[in-house]
Amino acid sequence: MSVSTSDLRLGFRISRIRRQGWLISGLAVLLSVVGMALCWSNPQIAAPLRPGLDFTGGTQIQIERSCAPESCSALNAEAVQKQLDALTLPESDGQAAPRLGNAGVQVLDRGRSVDLRLPDLEPEQTQVLLEGLEPLIGKVNPQQLSVNTIGPTLGSQLLKGSLVSLLVSFAAIAVYISFRYDGIYAGLALLCLAHDVLITCGVFAWLGLLRGIEVDSLFAVALITVAGYSVNDTVVIFDRIREQKRALQGMSLSDQVDVAVDATLTRSLYTSLTTLLPLLALLLFGGGSLFWFAVALTVGIAVGSWSSIGIAPTLLPLLARR
Repeated sequence: MSVSTSDLRLGFRISRIRRQGWLISGLAVLLSVVGMALCWSNPQIAAPLRPGLDFTGGTQIQIERSCAPESCSALNAEAVQKQLDALTLPESDGQAAPRLGNAGVQVLDRGRSVDLRLPDLEPEQTQVLLEGLEPLIGKVNPQQLSVNTIGPTLGSQLLKGSLVSLLVSFAAIAVYISFRYDGIYAGLALLCLAHDVLITCGVFAWLGLLRGIEVDSLFAVALITVAGYSVNDTVVIFDRIREQKRALQGMSLSDQVDVAVDATLTRSLYTSLTTLLPLLALLLFGGGSLFWFAVALTVGIAVGSWSSIGIAPTLLPLLARR
């Protein structure tokens, strides 16, 4: 027994707004590509995203000022940057001391904490740096002082490992969906996956250009998580289309897609909402070390939810006809 369009009452028809959805996604992808291209052309970045200490190697110093929040003197990143640029560090093992003019500076907790991203420093150079900053930032709480150093070789290995992990996960997803469904489904799932990852990277490319935000190994973990989430949501809708194919033989493929999206819409929205709630808690209470990780996941999951509902299903009738 087949069912026609008139036999069903659909609350939501995604096919009616598919062109607007394609336009919005296309503009978002274009802006992402432009942002990554601008990052690459920037001589201070020279990469699609501003690489963090995990990938480039260097020294990260987290400083906690010894003052109460209400009594800390005003402090901004520009003043710290100027003070660093004026410092002269001692040589180490006959090698010239690194210049600090391009150091990354973040002032956190209303000026109470300072995060520095610096070239690779020796312990005596780090001590000179802290002493040179003392006239500006005041006394430092030694119990809250954190100095982490990552060599350039380890940073390069982390970067290669992150890229390989992403490529392997994409390939495994494509193989599984091709085996479980069809080549068209696999192509659409990969297209949505690339859409979600590209827009997430684009957001961080613009953050790197405008606010100096860097990506680290946690960002790579966020991208792999976003890829898995995006494909999971897309597969749910594809599975519903396949299940109802025989019952809805009297409908066009576009109408079948509308039925599948309408039937899974509530489930998709509830799943996305329950996933975003703990991310909101991380954004508010997770601290500086997890903040941008949570931002990457939030952007990726929000974009992934949209692509699973508005991109992959609406492109299926178009590709199936061709």
